[in-house]
Amino acid sequence: MHLHRSMHDRAIGQHMKGIKTIKLNKGTGEELRQQIKAYFEATFSIDEKLYESLASDEVFYLRADPLRHPLVFYLGHTAAFYINKLNIGHIIDRRVNPAFESVFAIGVDEMSWDDLNEAHYNWPSIPEVRAYRDQVRALMHELIDRLPGEAPITWNSPWWVIMMGIEHQRIHLETSSVLIRQLPIDKVKQLDFWAICTESGEAPQNSLIEVPGGIICLGRDQNETLYGWDNEFGKAEYEVQPFLASKYLCSNAEFLEFIADGGYQTTEFWTPEGAAWKDFAGAQRPRFWIVENDSYKLRTMASIIEMPWNWPVEVNYLEAKAFCNWKAERTGKAIRLPLEEEWQHLRELHLHTDQPDWAEAPGNINLEFEASSCPVDRHQTGDFFDLIGNVWQWTETPIYGFPGFRIHPCYDDFSTPTFDGRHNLIKGGSWISTGNEALRQSRYAFRRHFYQHAGFRYIQSEAPIQTHDVFYETDPEVCIAADSDWSRDRKLENELSGRLLLALASVMEPGKKGKVLHIGCRTGRGTFELARFYEHVTGIDATARLIRIATQMKEEEFIRYVRKDEGEIMSYVEAKLEDHDLCELKDKVEFWQADISNLNPKFSGYDLVIVEAMLSRTTVPARFLKMIHERLNPGGYLLIADSWDWSEERTSRENWLGGFRKDGEPFGSQEALAAILSERFELIPPVLELPRTEAQSSRTFRIDLLEGSLWRLR
Repeated sequence: MHLHRSMHDRAIGQHMKGIKTIKLNKGTGEELRQQIKAYFEATFSIDEKLYESLASDEVFYLRADPLRHPLVFYLGHTAAFYINKLNIGHIIDRRVNPAFESVFAIGVDEMSWDDLNEAHYNWPSIPEVRAYRDQVRALMHELIDRLPGEAPITWNSPWWVIMMGIEHQRIHLETSSVLIRQLPIDKVKQLDFWAICTESGEAPQNSLIEVPGGIICLGRDQNETLYGWDNEFGKAEYEVQPFLASKYLCSNAEFLEFIADGGYQTTEFWTPEGAAWKDFAGAQRPRFWIVENDSYKLRTMASIIEMPWNWPVEVNYLEAKAFCNWKAERTGKAIRLPLEEEWQHLRELHLHTDQPDWAEAPGNINLEFEASSCPVDRHQTGDFFDLIGNVWQWTETPIYGFPGFRIHPCYDDFSTPTFDGRHNLIKGGSWISTGNEALRQSRYAFRRHFYQHAGFRYIQSEAPIQTHDVFYETDPEVCIAADSDWSRDRKLENELSGRLLLALASVMEPGKKGKVLHIGCRTGRGTFELARFYEHVTGIDATARLIRIATQMKEEEFIRYVRKDEGEIMSYVEAKLEDHDLCELKDKVEFWQADISNLNPKFSGYDLVIVEAMLSRTTVPARFLKMIHERLNPGGYLLIADSWDWSEERTSRENWLGGFRKDGEPFGSQEALAAILSERFELIPPVLELPRTEAQSSRTFRIDLLEGSLWRLR
């Protein structure tokens, strides 16, 4: 029976493992359709196969990592992602399960606006989530079959969004495997499908090899053949100075020398951030090392094995950095981690193929070998080993956007939340990196204390560590909003937020108590101002790029952005919370990214809800209006201010509230509000006209006239 199951797993694996991502400019539209259909099916199937490693359905609800959701979230998240992104792109106009597509939408990285409070979640049953996944799978097959074929497939194509969902699911194949690896060993089972490497032994002696300098060009352009994430696009050219690089990845045996020499106990080897993490976590060794009977063992995804000393060590950036500092002190050499451009230069000098074109992977990557790491001296390219694969390799470079970077409108929060100087790039992929992750141009970054299947290669270089300025926000939309909210010479009483407060004060008396939901908060100024009068204010916006700025203002009390002055002349602006006497209020506000067409149930229990210029920018505004009474306390107020600037790019024509002729007569959005809200709300006159001014540059302004109405819940 076991032999039969093993043969069956291997047969299945041939259809799911080693799959290569698709060249989107090769073949006819029909040929690309069939390739994407097969790629989608293989991706969904191997994702299902990963979760078979759990001992029971109850394990889905365990918290493997306190900074991550339980695995039930990820089981639903990869399916919900398809539906959410296809709706944003207006490629489909329906939902499969609105509740699931809200609760499984956000919460992957430990951003301040991600919600990791389990009290806010009533997770559905696993059979319900599996049934939902089946529904999404069927919808995707139907969509792929009926969507008009295109060749080539480009950034603006609906097929690009389908590829986005597939490649996103492949990312979570890796991140979920790390969470499974952190579960108690009795809660998982080792499957033949995920068989690990059985080869281990003594580690080779590492050495440093000369690498000549040169010019390296990073980034890709819009005409490339493969799907890419937004941070991969653009161009940056660097001159790399000669350096020496370790022949092998740092092995478990080599890292043991650091441990044995008191590396975890010697504060001088650790950065301040690293020392704080080490003390908080109580770290004394890499997370996946286990001490049993005075000897070390290693936890793989679903097994505990004798320590394979010749496998690469798996650590976070802070540990890798401490090792390099230790080795530099002990050897007297300038040992450190490579910069992204140094790592890429080393790869380009020795490896001239990419995943779609190789006959066999030139490293332990793409699930073409075992489902674990393997010895560091197995996969050789030139003088080096493991140039790609086995484990990801930490770099010194915090992720940033290349010149020419732009955000895909269907996934505005993939990269920009990580442009905060706190997320370092990992390069090269691991044994389970597939799809886009296994490409030469891939760029992924994690918080420095996070664990992935990641280790490091160290280098020796006297060249200074150069990081890239990611701290001045340059996105035009974000900068306009930030300047409109936070410029020191913009007086609140002349801005929309101030006028909203005056409108409220004329009808209802703001008190020091009460909860407010501020929808359309942008970069947060109005939310902070509301906190002068209310006990707690929650600001939400659909755009993560704006929420990131609001959150930074709350956490760090300043933001930096670029203001357009004239032509190509820019000003670099630092705005501070103290400039507006708002510092003492920051504990009264919070910020979240949310889709108000499908609002998470946790946003409830408010005395006042303000909807600021958002209804005409959401996908299904009527859905929001029909449920908002559920989020208000008895007698609560709803303030809606909007220019009713309807656009089919944001809201499908059939979902407009007004702005068209009904029964031959003009039908305005305010009439639609009355028709929907009057059943449960009473209108408190008058309907106001509220100007909103946005600075497009230092001397150019846009003025929108918003129609404001206040409603009281009966």
